Amino acid sequence: MLQKFTLQTNKRDQMIDVTDKVQDVVDQSRMKECVVVVYCPHTTAGITINENADPDVKRDMLRRFDEVYPWHHELDRHKEGNTAAHMKSSTVGASQHVIVTEGRLLLGTWQGIYFCEFDGPRTRTFYVKII
Repeated sequence: MLQKFTLQTNKRDQMIDVTDKVQDVVDQSRMKECVVVVYCPHTTAGITINENADPDVKRDMLRRFDEVYPWHHELDRHKEGNTAAHMKSSTVGASQHVIVTEGRLLLGTWQGIYFCEFDGPRTRTFYVKII
């Protein structure tokens, strides 16, 4: 089973919790024991798993990404001017695998699945595949 999602980002950098969307795909599949892959087909966005209890974690992560990969750097040569977004998405990664057991995503108490935008605002897609 493969499900495609479209979302609209509204900032240059943001982390959007997609955990419920992923769990909905698992529910629709009626699979009790499987693995789910969440995949982002963009070079300036990614998928990560991190804390979803304290919103400061997302804010701190995005701020720290900007510190490590500043948006403007005098040595960057990429004509689009979004080298930082490419660096951030490579750091986060294009996909995450999550174990499903008893029909539920096997995530830690504080974990959520995030679509990470690093070059928005844009219309984006991501895929959820049940294996």
